[in-house]
Amino acid sequence: MSALHAVSPFDFIDNSDFDDGLYLHLTNEQYHKAEAISKSGLDLIAGNPSTYQWQKDAPVDTEKLDALDVGTALHCAMLEPEEFSDRFIIMPDFNLRSNDGKASRDSFMVEVQAENKIVLASEVDRQLKLMRDSAYAHPMVRRLMAAPGQNEASIFWTDKETGQQCRVRPDRHITDSDLGPVIIDVKKCADISRLERHVEDYRYHVQHAMYCDGYKAHFGEEPTFLFLVIDSTISAGRYRVDVVELEDLWVNDGYDLYRRDLTTYAQCKQNNDWLHIRELKRPRWANK
Repeated sequence: MSALHAVSPFDFIDNSDFDDGLYLHLTNEQYHKAEAISKSGLDLIAGNPSTYQWQKDAPVDTEKLDALDVGTALHCAMLEPEEFSDRFIIMPDFNLRSNDGKASRDSFMVEVQAENKIVLASEVDRQLKLMRDSAYAHPMVRRLMAAPGQNEASIFWTDKETGQQCRVRPDRHITDSDLGPVIIDVKKCADISRLERHVEDYRYHVQHAMYCDGYKAHFGEEPTFLFLVIDSTISAGRYRVDVVELEDLWVNDGYDLYRRDLTTYAQCKQNNDWLHIRELKRPRWANK
């Protein structure tokens, strides 16, 4: 087992260099400042290594982050409920059909800017609570969330084959003696009936491989990886919930992609080569 770093949330890490090990109280902002490569970074490498460098400098349209904020809020409600009020604020229902209502809304937004919190509409807050409660209505979810473990801990390790430092941040990992070591990743999914497509489109199988690799590098044992999926689309008045494990063939393919992309990243970094052009291939449906 590598080092344990019990960082206080009040500690300020103002650089992007982290020692290998497990960090228990690293903030999300501190984690994302790290130079170590993450799964989302490998996703960019897989598409075109140039986009990895582009992502660091491209401006962000903060007004278009609503979907991301909802996903972040769901994670917080599930995994860090004690921090929800510190990170999010619920907007009152203003009557935007009147000038007074619009003025009150504008005044509210000015006031909360200084608090540096994410603003959620009251309807979104209501949906989040239903999705959270739907998750806890699932018996396997209750078992996994009640087991001893850590939420939002960060693992840094140096890959032996490429020499590159990597990082992962499991939503939850548990060490229950009955369940064994388990990594749990919470996914908000639009239409859970298409989950298989989501796995491929968002490369969840690559995440599976990289997170298990990081866990094994620190703890010295292979974990089980489970996805806790919460549907954001209502069905028969409910938000569906499922706990799934990928089949071995999918897991193996994900590991191959993870190693391929990490090797590409190492080569680009070693050669300082970030000038790449992606070849656009004609889709099969367009062939005549």
